[in-house]
Amino acid sequence: MNILVIEDNEQNLYLVRFLLEACGHRISEARDGAEGIAAARVAVPDLILLDIQLPQMDGYAVARVLREIPALGAVPVVAVTSYAMNGDRVKALAAGCDAYIEKPIDPDTFAAEVEAAAAAGRREQKGHT
Repeated sequence: MNILVIEDNEQNLYLVRFLLEACGHRISEARDGAEGIAAARVAVPDLILLDIQLPQMDGYAVARVLREIPALGAVPVVAVTSYAMNGDRVKALAAGCDAYIEKPIDPDTFAAEVEAAAAAGRREQKGHT
């Protein structure tokens, strides 16, 4: 699976890349929202992992923009964030994310959580067409 990771923290990016590449996924990276939106437009990924705490443009705004791009309509967007307060999941889903994974991520389960979110997102898109 081709996965675009939009994450500004180098340590988080390294860990996500390491865990997902170990499972055979291909990773592309963007370090802010604008770069992530541009990367998604150029090479439509199979899945987008989106940090919510990004510089300049937060992940909620990025998710809303991604959802306005017709070519990305079927691409699942998963928020991966340390925002874990009551209501944060709802806010991420309302912005256009299909799923939500809390940081700190669990290295033992992260790849499976990502794969499950991607599969659920694809099933939901098929149900809407």
